[in-house]
Amino acid sequence: MLTTGFQARDGAGGAGPGRTPEVLVLLCSVGAAAATVAQPFALGRTLDLLLRDGADGAAGAAGRWLALSAVLLLGELLLDSLTSLFTGRCNAGWTASVRSRAFDGLLRAVPERAGPFTPGDVGTRLTLNAADAGGAPAARAALAASTVTPVGALVALAVVDVWVAACVLAGLPALALVLRTFARDTGASVAAYQNTQSQIASRLLEALEGAATIAAAGTVARERARILAPLEELAALGRRMWALHGRALGRSGVLVPLLTLAATAVGGLRLASGALSVGELLAVCRYAQLTAGVGGAASLLGAVVRGREARNRALALAGMPTLDYGTRRLPPAGPGDLELRGVRVVRDGRQVLRVDGVRVEGGTTVAVVGRSGAGKSVLAAVAGRLIDPDEGHVLLDGVRLDRLTREALRTEVAYAFERPVLDDGTVAEAVAAGPRRVSPEQVREACRAAGADGFVRRLPGGYATPLPTAPLSGGEHQRLGLARAFAHAGRLLIMDDATSSLDTATEHEVDRALRHSVRPGTRLVVAHRPSVAARADLVIWLEDGGVRAVAPHRELWHTADYRSVFGAAAPRAGTAHRPEPEEARR
Repeated sequence: MLTTGFQARDGAGGAGPGRTPEVLVLLCSVGAAAATVAQPFALGRTLDLLLRDGADGAAGAAGRWLALSAVLLLGELLLDSLTSLFTGRCNAGWTASVRSRAFDGLLRAVPERAGPFTPGDVGTRLTLNAADAGGAPAARAALAASTVTPVGALVALAVVDVWVAACVLAGLPALALVLRTFARDTGASVAAYQNTQSQIASRLLEALEGAATIAAAGTVARERARILAPLEELAALGRRMWALHGRALGRSGVLVPLLTLAATAVGGLRLASGALSVGELLAVCRYAQLTAGVGGAASLLGAVVRGREARNRALALAGMPTLDYGTRRLPPAGPGDLELRGVRVVRDGRQVLRVDGVRVEGGTTVAVVGRSGAGKSVLAAVAGRLIDPDEGHVLLDGVRLDRLTREALRTEVAYAFERPVLDDGTVAEAVAAGPRRVSPEQVREACRAAGADGFVRRLPGGYATPLPTAPLSGGEHQRLGLARAFAHAGRLLIMDDATSSLDTATEHEVDRALRHSVRPGTRLVVAHRPSVAARADLVIWLEDGGVRAVAPHRELWHTADYRSVFGAAAPRAGTAHRPEPEEARR
């Protein structure tokens, strides 16, 4: 997914601001450099004309050359100002482009592939790294333009006097070596520095999420030490980066005066021999300084290297694997038959799920149970195609999920999670957000089914209350997530521990509403409570990633291993587990 050219990644398809801002920076920088190169020649010519006492027309010609010098100076100032303006626009455009692509890639990625990126790491990549990456195109243009000055000055120097030019040229390889060493060493230091920044940000966000736990446990000092532990490494890396930068500037700072002194000495000798005029000597000295000024490109080179490393980090989010969708649609009015054929999921060389020949009839409520790590959430993710299995296929009403269009899949398969992510709009907008168009009345019906209507009406603005200002508990937040899933329920509704924060009575009410008040369809429920499994029509019992049994809860309850999944003791002799009455299940 990631190619080598910055433009190829971000400019194609209108994804970025294109080459225009970078070209404008380059043109203005080159123009300013050309004006800088032309100035010494104009000044030298002016000086020579002024020194010609009594020469016919010398004063008039000197005035014209002096005017040209002033125009070149003003032009340089104007072009430098335009360069700054276009650089700012270029940086802003590319930063926005990199950030948008990274964010879009993060949202489109297969969810489990985004798991290794912690919130702090993602935040660093989307902010600091995206900003550094956005500055790379303009820095690269400025770096390319910066070569115009020394090259142009060297050419002009050769035109004025080839011997002085040869003297300066002899010292340029040393300056080139300084820049090459700086670029090589800086790349590794910048990458390590950015990684350490992400570590600190990740630990800080973890601490903020667990602030109550840290305060209750009295481990503030320990947590502070843990968060700031990489700070010493960060400081060392920062010092190393500044040392490399200072070393490059220092070496070039020594070489530039030496080259200038040598050029001045040779120019003086040429002046004494009559080969150079005073004005030409002035031009020679200035051109020697400009030619040796290639060492000043170290700052721009550092920005390019830093931007390159930052770009790789930021666009790693855009390069995460995504799901490819097909072109088929589901047959109309299908019941929601779900079938898993030869499904295998492998992670880190270990098989975490294997399901074959499991078929759930449409309209059935199925509970998925098992110990921690048995593969329940993996099965839930595969069943609704949040991930693709490494082998096998999942079918809904006879059609493979990987052959459906995105719209067909997400319209007919809905999810409810333990920790739903809701947007920053109003309560009504959060529930209505999804693949279907939901009316206000349907929003209220879904909230009633999820047991959320009561507390929503008590909010200051009711359904119009902005979510960020709504004082919601964990259970209330979870019920709004259920309401959104109910409002967009299709043929298949998958609930991955979506009622964990509800009390037993509310959970029972939600189950009853799910059967009678939500669009009919197949329900796949990850269950941790025996009451949830008891109310289901069927149970898929997972053990070590495989299917141990598929049967009703009341039959499986006679098995000691099944009871131990819920931490239940064996029934006494002559007793058995009694599921809830049929009328309660309904």
